[in-house]
Amino acid sequence: MKTPADRLPAPHAEPHAPLQAARRTADAYGNHAIDEFLAGRLTRRELLRYASVIGLSLVGGGLLDTPRADAQSAQNAQGTAAPSNQTIRVAHLTPAGAVDPLTVTDAASLALLNQTGEFLIDDDGEKLMLKPALALSWKPNDKGDVWTFKLRPNVKFHDGQHFGAKDVAATFDRLADPASGSAALSVLKGVLSKGGAKVIDEYTVEFHLDAPNGNFPYYVSSDNYNAVILPANYAGNYEKSFIGTGPFRLEKYQPKVGASFVRNPDYWGEKALPQHVQFTFYADEQAQLLALQGHQADVMGTFTVQGGAGILNNPDYKAVGVKSSAHRQIHMRNDSPLFKDKRVREALALSIDRDVLVRGLFKGRAQAGNDSPFAPVFPSSDAGVPQRKIDVARAKQLLAQAGVPNGFDVTLTTEKYMEIPDLAVVVQNAAKAIGVRINLKVESQSLYYGAGTPGKSDWLDSPLGITDYGHRGVPNVFLNAPLTSNGTWNAAHFRNPQYDRLVAQFVAALDLATQRKISGQIQTLLLDETPVIIPFFYDQLIAMRKGVNGVRFTALAQLYFDRATLSA
Repeated sequence: MKTPADRLPAPHAEPHAPLQAARRTADAYGNHAIDEFLAGRLTRRELLRYASVIGLSLVGGGLLDTPRADAQSAQNAQGTAAPSNQTIRVAHLTPAGAVDPLTVTDAASLALLNQTGEFLIDDDGEKLMLKPALALSWKPNDKGDVWTFKLRPNVKFHDGQHFGAKDVAATFDRLADPASGSAALSVLKGVLSKGGAKVIDEYTVEFHLDAPNGNFPYYVSSDNYNAVILPANYAGNYEKSFIGTGPFRLEKYQPKVGASFVRNPDYWGEKALPQHVQFTFYADEQAQLLALQGHQADVMGTFTVQGGAGILNNPDYKAVGVKSSAHRQIHMRNDSPLFKDKRVREALALSIDRDVLVRGLFKGRAQAGNDSPFAPVFPSSDAGVPQRKIDVARAKQLLAQAGVPNGFDVTLTTEKYMEIPDLAVVVQNAAKAIGVRINLKVESQSLYYGAGTPGKSDWLDSPLGITDYGHRGVPNVFLNAPLTSNGTWNAAHFRNPQYDRLVAQFVAALDLATQRKISGQIQTLLLDETPVIIPFFYDQLIAMRKGVNGVRFTALAQLYFDRATLSA
């Protein structure tokens, strides 16, 4: 259902003035997007999000004149309040290891990075659109394999060094270097190689890509949480300084204890409202909740419906969320005798009631998945592909056709994380209805992931497993790493040349209409092959005391406190 803000003008209506103004500076792809909007094939939200990717400015000329936008403007006006001496206290999970932009992968660490560090572009937490940060603008060439970024002048790092193109090039050389141990290689491999970021002048950088990529700005945005911009002469030991350009500077960091940050008086933008942000580390969600309920904290991130039911209905607290592409993948090894026949894989997928999962596990704070990574939040998702629903009779029929009318025994291996053990029980019970007998093996995350390489990882070696996948702003990583023939996270051992070709075409496509057309083909292929089951996409939630306002967060669990205020 479309909201009033998404209702389109009638095809015969006079074109919107801001759109006509935008046409004068738009390239062929931008004008094509405007045409799609006026023809009724894109919503206003989708148009704005796509425009943000290709660097086409449509904001500010009346296109966003909606009640939601007016409310946002009012909130921004409140953000001009004078800085105060307030301290925001955060009950935070303990980082899994050393906090370093090059290597972090856990939510606890990445939320610390963005307290002091900034990205070229911000992926907005609520609207899921790209906004200028250290980069003011970006634009592709006609082929989409060279992207030019214009940088913000008059920005300083916390140590007084001036920010410029050399820092951007050095940062991405580190992230793209196979010898550096970079966690960002899971995103950048095959996209940007070391040396691909080239300094054109003091405030211009060109990214020369390994292949055309229509969604490249997301790869250098906050959506790629490792891509915090560091000085060109950065030499490591990040925990000593948390060097960056952001609105807060490091005051003190104690591993396994906490971290405190203080307002940066030399920040290039609006000065942070609170004087301090104080993080205290806790072992798990229940300890965080106790701190919040005991008035030892004002905010906690990584809040789950399963763990915090008492907060959800308590008027002294508020839980707020954003739609996300975060999900769980139930992989079935396509080279295993049990799951080699795609009819068996489809049968297991048909045994699961997705609507029950959304209502039961998430109290409605999720959306049904359709066994492909194309989440409803992605404008490129083809919403016309039929939704898979529970069909026990059809599942039994498929098992009989596959030669296993009496089902079979199999072990499902997974991790003890958030709602996943509960999901495993739901899958186990659903499978009973079609004669599949599942034994559960729930392990610690460290044991489940192991070395993260075939032969040394229960994740990649198990015939049946459930794995957590965090949010991304575009589906590219989800399409590549877990499902392409040479994907580094291909626990399903899925190898399909047609799929590989379609993904390459999707990644290279610059215009949204082409992306959506190809996504429909990919979604249809994955429904037919069913290498993985993706039953839902869940909202990212945070919890806070009712007197806390102005906290921003993203579906990646990043937390922003520069506009935060406390009231009695």
